[in-house]
Amino acid sequence: MDKPYHFLAYPLEIRKLIYTTNIIESFNASLRKYTKNKKVFPTDDAALKSIYLAAQQIRKKWEKMRFGWPIIYNQLTIYFENRIIIN
Repeated sequence: MDKPYHFLAYPLEIRKLIYTTNIIESFNASLRKYTKNKKVFPTDDAALKSIYLAAQQIRKKWEKMRFGWPIIYNQLTIYFENRIIIN
């Protein structure tokens, strides 16, 4: 039987990262925020340009460092030492 709450075995920092990180949902929610006021686009090209510009704005948010990253990174290197390459 699978453990439904297997992620509880990890420290709080890693659990928060796992729980709050869903890149696709985050991107879609941000994209909807930028395009919700515009229901109809005159052309397909206009829709693509709008999505492109929204993606450029969303990208700025993703480039910020995550709060508490040094602690999270240390925990990840402990639990997944064979998967993380330390420079």
